[in-house]
Amino acid sequence: MAKLPVSEENIVALFGPHKNYSPKEGYEGRDEPDELVKTHCCFCGMQCGIQLSVKDNKVVGFEPWMEFPFNEGRLCPKGVQRYLQNNHPDRLLSPLKRVEGQGFVPTSWDDAMEKTVSEIKRIQETYGNDAFSMLSGVSLTNEKSYLVGKFARVALKTKNLDYNGRLCMVSAGAGNKKAFGLDRGSNNYSDLEYAEVIIVAGANISETFPTLTHWIWKARDRGAKLIVIDPRIIPLARTADIHLDVRPGTDSALYGAMLKYLADHDMLDHDFIDNHTSGFQETLDAVKDNTLEWAEEVTGIKKEKIQQAAELWGKANTSFLLHARGIEHHSKGVDNVLGCINLVLATGRIGKPYCGYATITGQGNGQGGREHGHKCDQLPGNRDIENPEHRKYISEVWGINEKDLPGKGLSAYEIIEAIHRGEIKGLLSICFNPLVSLPNSNYVREALEKLEFYVCIDFFLNETARHADIVLAGSLQEEEEGTTTSAEGRVIRIRQAVTPPGDARTDTSIILEIAKRLGVKDKFTYENSEAIFNELRVASKGGTADYYGITYKRVEDEMGVFWPCPTIGHPGTPRLWEDRKFKTPDGKAHFNPAPYKLPGEVTDEHYPVILTTGRVVSQYLSGTQTRRIGKLVDQFPEPLLEIHPNMAKLYGIKQRELVRVSTRRGEGIFPANIVETIREDTVFIPYHWSGKKSANQLTPGTLDPISKIPEFKVCACHLEPLNEIAPPASESKAYASI
Repeated sequence: MAKLPVSEENIVALFGPHKNYSPKEGYEGRDEPDELVKTHCCFCGMQCGIQLSVKDNKVVGFEPWMEFPFNEGRLCPKGVQRYLQNNHPDRLLSPLKRVEGQGFVPTSWDDAMEKTVSEIKRIQETYGNDAFSMLSGVSLTNEKSYLVGKFARVALKTKNLDYNGRLCMVSAGAGNKKAFGLDRGSNNYSDLEYAEVIIVAGANISETFPTLTHWIWKARDRGAKLIVIDPRIIPLARTADIHLDVRPGTDSALYGAMLKYLADHDMLDHDFIDNHTSGFQETLDAVKDNTLEWAEEVTGIKKEKIQQAAELWGKANTSFLLHARGIEHHSKGVDNVLGCINLVLATGRIGKPYCGYATITGQGNGQGGREHGHKCDQLPGNRDIENPEHRKYISEVWGINEKDLPGKGLSAYEIIEAIHRGEIKGLLSICFNPLVSLPNSNYVREALEKLEFYVCIDFFLNETARHADIVLAGSLQEEEEGTTTSAEGRVIRIRQAVTPPGDARTDTSIILEIAKRLGVKDKFTYENSEAIFNELRVASKGGTADYYGITYKRVEDEMGVFWPCPTIGHPGTPRLWEDRKFKTPDGKAHFNPAPYKLPGEVTDEHYPVILTTGRVVSQYLSGTQTRRIGKLVDQFPEPLLEIHPNMAKLYGIKQRELVRVSTRRGEGIFPANIVETIREDTVFIPYHWSGKKSANQLTPGTLDPISKIPEFKVCACHLEPLNEIAPPASESKAYASI
């Protein structure tokens, strides 16, 4: 039903991506703006402070915000260029409707809304409420995340709501809940400065969270030892004391061997283990056979290096462990996270100054967006949608009968599978580009083509929206008031700098209008974003993610407030667990057994090479925004196949030779980049590109059984050199899917 109405080339010509550059002399008014608006970067979870220069209701530049305590004015390449999306020629200025043979043509808001609501009603009356689904994203503010969760359950009355944090933070969230009863990094990042040993596992910080690198360098200046765990020699690893080049999919074997070594050599905090934790002996029993020799065979890391890392960690007085998607994007991502947490708990270095553990959130509001209810299994305040007490409380806040509140629904990839089975017939998406960001993209495309109706809210026509029946022109981050929550757990203010251009509308007003037309206006009577936040505060009260004591005024006055903050007079909580009281039923931190398991897909004679995926410094997520900013595209014009010289020699592959990479799901052709900074048995492709340049044509839909996160980081592939050198990167049109 939803194949492209015209050719992809035709759509790209009209709606992009096109590269946007600022004029050489800068935008008019840049040097004399009407105002400087203090807000935050729209990209990664660092949420760096920035000042946007505004002239005549347009963002024309930026200035550093030196006073903001995390980044102190520092920005990465994406932050420096982020203002260029505001004046972009691809920007959607009105609703669009699909016209077969013509493409997407402007339509009125009334017609777009009428079509949307009539189709929602038709599908639900014909197939049931849960046949209409919704996909959301965590680049939305806290207010919009909360609103989406309420909208799906109260207005759409569907259980099938999920979000793109399912591809990001959910393994970490599940692990944190199992161990601590609460899903947040334990410390603010300034604690890094005085850590004696820092472990960075599966996190290419220098490229993907560059402003966080500053705090690691401050620790290094004080003599801190750095251990980096990654199959590639990422920039941070080049100066590390120990680089553990783990074979993709074997992380839990490494952490298990390190835990066994700590126990065998009595590098444990027995007082902390005995008095403040549970489950240690069972966890130790699960790794009793994880010798250094066994770990070397499984992980591909020399046993001497594993021993050195364990000794550095075990003997430290202060330490900090950071991890990100590299250990989480696995069919056993939760086990990997628990393996890291077990190392922290075994040494008792948590809840103390300069002793910490944290997951690095990848998306702009990756932390706050996973707390307030647009996950398939979650209600606001990080409550459980299947818990009767939680359901009763939120139903009262929302003014509905508890029996009318839907239960747990399907996760993001499971929604795609349900579309294939014919169980889901309609979809509304906002801030999500699943055709690029979900695994097995050919399978995702086929699902989109099976939908009876698809409506998308966005400010650019992303690759998934090309399959929509209706596109509702929404808003950029800087076009609405709100809050986000940084990776540290700091709730911060997003200030409206400009209003949406043309006939575009704010995301909030679009959602409220649909709710009104669905007949539940009385449940969505908000005057502004602050009113939504104030309801969020009440809804989160008493939950593990308690925002009740946080107000807009406090966030303004204090440059952010750390949750939990249960009362108005509460100072906020930059460092968790200082009282050694955890949010688990018994009040103790829980060790959890994490025995080694094989990844969902292993190499064989037909697919003998390990493929892993990740990010590059100038791009963000599915590239919807960054593949439209000229200088960011020029910095990394196309996805490259990183391959070790020894493997390249084995296959006869030359530098920039085109290589066909095939898996059990599909194939893509990529220029080779021969580097010594990757394991000999592994190749790497970044995932920000779409179409024939998409890494996710290749990746499997294998899910972690607990978190339902896809296994992006381990995939068996076959390489075939094509005896053709790729054109210069500067000529690439990969940014536009051409």
